[in-house]
This record gives sequence, C-alpha cells and structure tokens, in this order.
Amino acid sequence: MSEVSEVVGAGNAGALRIEENGINVITEGERKGEPRQLFWPWFGANVSVLGLSYGAYILGFGISFWQALIVGIVGIVVSFVLCGIIATAGKRGSAPTMVLSRAAYGVRGNRLPSFISWLLCVGWETVLMVIAVLATSTVFTRLGWGGGDGVKAVAMVVIAALIIGGGVMGFDLIMRMQAAITVITGILTVFFIVLTFKHVSWHVVSHVHSGTTQSLIGALVFVMTGFGLGWVNAAADYSRYLPRKASTSGVVWWTTFGSSIAPVILVFFGLLLAGSSSTLSSAIGNDPVGALATLLPTWFLVPFVIVAVLGLVGGAVLDIYSSGLSLLSAGIKIPRYAAAGVDGVVMVIGSIYIVFFAHNFLPQFEGFLITVGVLIAAWCGVFLGDMALRRKDYSDTDLFSNSGRYGDVRLIPVMTTIVTSAIGWGLVTNTGASWLTWQGYLLGPLHLGGKTGNWAYANLGVFAALVLSFLATVVLTSGQVRQQEEIDTTPVPVS
Repeated sequence: MSEVSEVVGAGNAGALRIEENGINVITEGERKGEPRQLFWPWFGANVSVLGLSYGAYILGFGISFWQALIVGIVGIVVSFVLCGIIATAGKRGSAPTMVLSRAAYGVRGNRLPSFISWLLCVGWETVLMVIAVLATSTVFTRLGWGGGDGVKAVAMVVIAALIIGGGVMGFDLIMRMQAAITVITGILTVFFIVLTFKHVSWHVVSHVHSGTTQSLIGALVFVMTGFGLGWVNAAADYSRYLPRKASTSGVVWWTTFGSSIAPVILVFFGLLLAGSSSTLSSAIGNDPVGALATLLPTWFLVPFVIVAVLGLVGGAVLDIYSSGLSLLSAGIKIPRYAAAGVDGVVMVIGSIYIVFFAHNFLPQFEGFLITVGVLIAAWCGVFLGDMALRRKDYSDTDLFSNSGRYGDVRLIPVMTTIVTSAIGWGLVTNTGASWLTWQGYLLGPLHLGGKTGNWAYANLGVFAALVLSFLATVVLTSGQVRQQEEIDTTPVPVS
C-alpha cells in the first residue's frame, strides 16, 4: 500500500466486494449516513447471550442481587458512554480510532497503544469464538447428536468462516450482517427469556447476602472492563464513515444506546437466573453460554444455538475488523483485508488451544480481562484527555507524517501509558490465573491489605490507570496541543 493510498484511500467497495479502505482518512464523497445508523453495529455486537452469563460472574463477587443490578447498569452504561465520546473523534477525523490516537502519541509513538489495541481485539475475538464453539458442543450433546471433538472442530470451521469472512470483506458487509444479527438474535433472545423465566426463584434471589464496598467496586470494574472498556479502542472505526457535520450528541447517544440496551436487559435476567441456582452459576464458569442450554426444552435448542452463535459472531466480527486496523496502525504495511486474515489465523490458533487443551476457562478469562483492561484504560485516559484539549478537527495528512504537527514520538503520553499501567497492575490481583500472580505488588506498600486483604479483588488498578492517565495528559500536554492547533496550514499564494 503506497503512502498516498494510506492517507486518502482507494475508494470503498460494495457489501459484496472487499473494502479497499484501510487506515486512511475516508474521503468526503464516501462519508454517508446518520448517527442513528450506529445503532445496528453496536447493538448487534452486544446482544450476545453471553450477557446472561455475566449475571453469574457479577454475583461471584459476593454481592446481593440489588447491588449487582446497580453495578451492572452503572458499569454498562458508563463504560459505553466512553465509547460514545470516543466515537465522536471518528466523525471529527474520518479515520480509525488507532490512527486518530497518533495525534496524542505521535505517529511512531502510537505503535505502543496500537499493539495494545490489537492484543485486546484478538483476545476478545478468540474468547467469543471459544464460547460459541463450546455452546454448540453442549447443545449437540443435549440433542443426542454427539458433542465431542469432531463437532467442536466442525463448529470452529463454520464460526471462523463467518468471523473472518466479515472481517475481510469490510465495513459495508459488516453493517448488513449486524442489522440481520440484531433482528434474529433480538427475537430469539425474547423467546429464551420467556421459556426460562420459570427457573427464576425470587425468594432465593432476594435472600442473597450483601457484599462489602470492596466487592462492589471490584464487580463494577469487572463489568466496565467486560463491556465498554473492551470496545473503546474500536469506537471510532464505524463513526468515521459519517459526514463531519453529523450531530456530535447523536453519535454519543446512538453509540451508547445501541451498545447498552441489550446488555442491561440480559445482565438483569442473568442475575435472576444465576441468583436462583448456585449449580447453574457454577456451570457457567466452565461453559458460559452452553450452561444456559440446560434450562431449555429440547425443541428450542437449535434456535438457541443460532442465537448464541450469531450474537457471539456479531461481536467477533467487529473485533477482527478493528484488530486488522490496529495492526496497520502499528506500522504493518499490508492491505486491510490481509491484516484481518492474519488476525483470523491467530484467533483460530488460540481457539484450538483453549478448546482442546486448556481447562478452567473462567479464571483465565477474568485474568485476561483485568490485565489487558488496565492497559486499555491507560490508553483511554490519554486519548480522552487529548480529545478534551482539542478544539479543531484532526489534520488528515499530519496523522501519517512523522514530521507533521503531531510529531514522531511524544514522550509524555507514551511514558504516561507505561507508568499508569504499572501502577494499575500493582493494584489488581488475579489469583485464579497462575501466570498473573505477580500482580498486586502495590496493595501492601499502600496499606490496602496486601494480596489477601479486603481490597485485593476490588480491581482498583483499572480506575487508577484511567483517571491518572487522563489527568496527566490534561495537565502535562495542554501547551503542546495548543501549539499544534496554532499551526497554519493555509497554502501560501505564489507571486
């Protein structure tokens, strides 16, 4: 891909042709639509029945139903508001999130957060694919069709084809896929709730004991990390196709509303189910979606597989598209569709390992969420701080030039990300994942009870990384941003 095509693009294709746009700025003629169209990709990506399983995860922090409900609503909505705010940068700059991030970090300095973004996206798409495969296997077992390695292998091939196919084809096909996924999964999810409502025991749910403040904070951070903070690095990837005159408040609203409405409903019902049965709650840890199939009549199992797989594919398709853009933003010089293909291969390899060789899924999943969540929170704080300081739209050409106004490497944002991530990891613990027991090293020195104290599972590090990086960016880089925006790029007339 040439330097010119990287900046201005080569034109978009239709839904049935591979998108040619990569990390370039979308041209004026290709910007189209209205903010309300953002509802479809964000709803389709978050309507997954995995949201039901979060009910068990949240109650696992030892808090009551009412505490969990408040945590769920606040954590989901607030974290997706952050996505809505970042999505406005896509409208202002018409480029992917991790390209716009170059304004904060410098063109080459941005390779650090681009790699973090790539790691998060690939991790999430792998997790979603694994859950879809396990759910398919569980349902086939219930139907008596066998749910062994052969079924898992076939399911993996089909699911991988859907995810990689959508990611390779690009924006237009993804928008159409997400609209279809939204309708199908929305209807079938309503049927699921109706059929399983009889398993809710309000008497049992209402007597779940309340938890401590530390447990409440830990659950809140977990919800925010599992929902909105898992998408902030991709939030501008779809709004970049909107005209720059589109409503800013509309972008925030439709991104937040589309992302939040399904998870809020699903988590609410998931809390009712998990709170009614400790057996179900435990089973969800090994097979987050498949365990829910045990509640269903046999005749609805096939529709359940459809709703489960499509919902998970909806999220994974957005992830693989954005992971490809992150890879290109990190400096890899290949076409966008090839980057999506590379990420698909990594996703399949990771899924094979988890499905066929690894065990004890939930602790590893939680460990991944919190560990990478600290990194992305540190980047998010820097990006939001940089956005808050800017009064003008991004300069298209300078986002791709080491010698432009945004510079090559901006040390303050880079060091802020590194330092706040180190602080964040020192304030979280992941005892269930053996490879992460080194975390939490600041809990003792800061007199927070050490790795076994009351604050050990509050996951304060995610909040710390987000807030500290935001404040550091606003305080330490305001002068630099002001200087950037004072640069006059008006062509000088030739005498």
